[in-house]
Amino acid sequence: MERIIRLLARVVRKSPWSIVFASLIVTVALGFFISKQETTQGNEGFAPDAPEWTATLTIGEKFSSNSETPMQVLFEADSGDVLTADGLQAYAAATEAVLESEAAPYLSERPDGAIQGFFGPLLQGLEAQGVSVATLSDDVSVKGSFSDSLSQLPPEFAGFFTQLLSSENTDLNVPSSSAGLMVVWMNVADLDEAGIQEIQFDLAEKLRAASSDSVSVQPFSFFLLFEDQDVFLEEIGRLFGTAFAIILLILGFVYWVHPKGRMTRARAFRRSAADVALTMAAILMSIAWMQGVGVLLGPGYLGWIGAFSEMLQILPILLIGLGVDYAIHLNSRYREEMGAGVPVDRSAGLATRTVGVALVLATVTTGVGFLTNVTNPVPALRDFGILAAIGIGSAFWLMLTFFPAVRMLLDRRAEAAGRLPVESFGKGGDRLLPRLMGSASVFAEKAPIPTLIVAFVLGGLGVFGTTQLSTEFSFTDFIPEGSAVLETVDALDKQFAGGFGERTQVLIEGDVATPAVHNASVAAWQAMADTENVLNFGGSAAVEFPATIVFQLATPPDSGGGELYNEEFSQFAFASGLQQDLTVSADADVVALYDRASELVPDQMAAVLARADDGSYGYVDMSISTQAGEAAVQQLAADLALDLEPVSAIDGVTAVATNENIISQVVVTSLSESQLRSLLITLVAAGFLLVLNFLIEARRPFLGIITILPVALVVLWTFGMMAWTGIPFGPVTATISALAIGIGVPYTIHITHRYQEDRQRFDNPEEAIHSTTRHTGGALAGSAFTTVAGFGILVTSSLVPFQQFGAVTVYAISFALIAAVLVLPSMLVLWDRWHRRRGEPVVEHRDIAGVE
Repeated sequence: MERIIRLLARVVRKSPWSIVFASLIVTVALGFFISKQETTQGNEGFAPDAPEWTATLTIGEKFSSNSETPMQVLFEADSGDVLTADGLQAYAAATEAVLESEAAPYLSERPDGAIQGFFGPLLQGLEAQGVSVATLSDDVSVKGSFSDSLSQLPPEFAGFFTQLLSSENTDLNVPSSSAGLMVVWMNVADLDEAGIQEIQFDLAEKLRAASSDSVSVQPFSFFLLFEDQDVFLEEIGRLFGTAFAIILLILGFVYWVHPKGRMTRARAFRRSAADVALTMAAILMSIAWMQGVGVLLGPGYLGWIGAFSEMLQILPILLIGLGVDYAIHLNSRYREEMGAGVPVDRSAGLATRTVGVALVLATVTTGVGFLTNVTNPVPALRDFGILAAIGIGSAFWLMLTFFPAVRMLLDRRAEAAGRLPVESFGKGGDRLLPRLMGSASVFAEKAPIPTLIVAFVLGGLGVFGTTQLSTEFSFTDFIPEGSAVLETVDALDKQFAGGFGERTQVLIEGDVATPAVHNASVAAWQAMADTENVLNFGGSAAVEFPATIVFQLATPPDSGGGELYNEEFSQFAFASGLQQDLTVSADADVVALYDRASELVPDQMAAVLARADDGSYGYVDMSISTQAGEAAVQQLAADLALDLEPVSAIDGVTAVATNENIISQVVVTSLSESQLRSLLITLVAAGFLLVLNFLIEARRPFLGIITILPVALVVLWTFGMMAWTGIPFGPVTATISALAIGIGVPYTIHITHRYQEDRQRFDNPEEAIHSTTRHTGGALAGSAFTTVAGFGILVTSSLVPFQQFGAVTVYAISFALIAAVLVLPSMLVLWDRWHRRRGEPVVEHRDIAGVE
């Protein structure tokens, strides 16, 4: 490893211009691909390799014509009652807005209409009588007509429309209700995602315009979650722009050179500004390299990873944190050597050789740790690990090549002209942060055992806190607080238990056109009639699947059938073994039954029945109207699994229930299960590499254990603080262990390596640890304060995940600094004393001279 670093330093010294030009060319080349980056929203980036997600993909592929999507429209009145003349006028205006929108050509052809709402029966009655809505100009008339229209409906249909009124504040005796709901059904089979968004955004805009002074009309659909993406991107830009500005200011303070001798204030400012600009240039280049390589590895190219998800927005934070750390250490050591009178080229070589070895080890350790995520079942976390490793490698390479090459070119000119103020560089250890960190060594010198006891007790509390952490995931988290869509979601959850229009699909896969599967699906349907959060009409669960379509074709309207009734089919079906309860006889020809139904109503059957590649019927889509929302989705999934047991029990046949909320629940479960596993694998991998390194380098493998233990404490402390401050695991905070390890490992490696070096200079561990915390600890403090101050600004975000990540970033980096300057030095001093008592040399004496 040291030979590689020595070689790298020699190449930089001999060919700095080549290094600079090559780095810029690679940056431009990879930067070209950034514009071709594909992004993903919703479940796609987070959905694990689970049956529910696979079922969703299969349904999308096999039932492409079954692409009906709802938009819910919430009506709320300032008076607290929507069953008024104003409410009716707003409802009529909303209905007109739907018919005039770009969505109008895509309205579903449903027997009960594409627009369903709480005032639907009243409007139909008025239309049948040829009466205008305007004639009902007072509240008394509206309430009377509403009650009359409900009383004329069959009980099961009346029950459906009353469920479109608030479940919290509705009195049908008055009648009055604090909120009402309309559901607009659209068939978007012929549209791609961009087309669906376009018509839904237009419809939403027109519906909002239908609001009156006293009644609000607020639409909601899954696609509207991404309506404010411009606001989301503006928020990202504002936050990261502010963070960037803060980092620049604090980095300028850390890099500030005290004027002395030939170093005037103007020159000190230029020197500090140049170092800040060079640091940020190298960091931005590493981000560009990571994103460019990510595009090449992603869809449209190699296809090894998925499209960029929201979670990958966190990677620049990690790279800035590591990049600042790398740059401060290199620059501090470079200045330290020049302040000691070493020429520019040798100072750069010595800085690269000493700090570079620690950076190589930190890079390899953290990179391998992140790469352990390739086994993670959540695609976004898997891709996060791969791109993090690429980004860390890029930052390392640029900081050890581009950064010193540019700095060397600038300082060679000043050195040749006799303008290099080396006398100003020898006072780095006298600055505020190095003095503070140096004074912290007193804990290791005087009280190492009490310090470690406190650290491990806090670690134990962190273990307890980890057990108290909940895992939460909702796509509404990525909606800015105060958004109209978010307010609508909250109102739907409160007033309608998540709202209507929710559809849960059950994919039945196998040889589905058999009496056994047909009868089992009918049994499952019958069991769903008593299942909570499954809508029920007339005593039957609201489900569409082959048996219910067969029922409509075979049953006359006066016996409960509908408009699809076909007498010839009815005779054929019952002659073929169809029973009154919709089951079939054991010898029934179900294939012939489904074939005949498909000939008569091809669109309806294609929505629930599909053929496999061999031409046989291989897929059934049971489309269930549900009302679980996010709150009750776990119970719904469990209940449906119980209902579907007759189907699942058949050999060669599977039945999987899925919808957006079920997949979100699967994501939560996968995050929870994978978090501890990923953490342990990452720590073990990092620890193994550290042990191996110190075994080969110093024949002291236990140094690797000592170096990784404080990082484990950092993770536990961070989890404990998350539990104490009520921050749950989520798609963003799930990366915190990666961040804690990614920042913590380099911090502890810097301390251990510097201590080995200082131990050769000083006769006792107390002096050595004081020097280590003063010099390396000071650089760590500068790095930590810069990153914490910069990304602490995220707590001001209107996006909950960013608020949480800002807080957790502060926790993780602050704890990493504490562990590096308090806990690790105490361990090193005790380790040192133990070896001295045994009469063994603590470190192997090696040449630490500069590069020739």
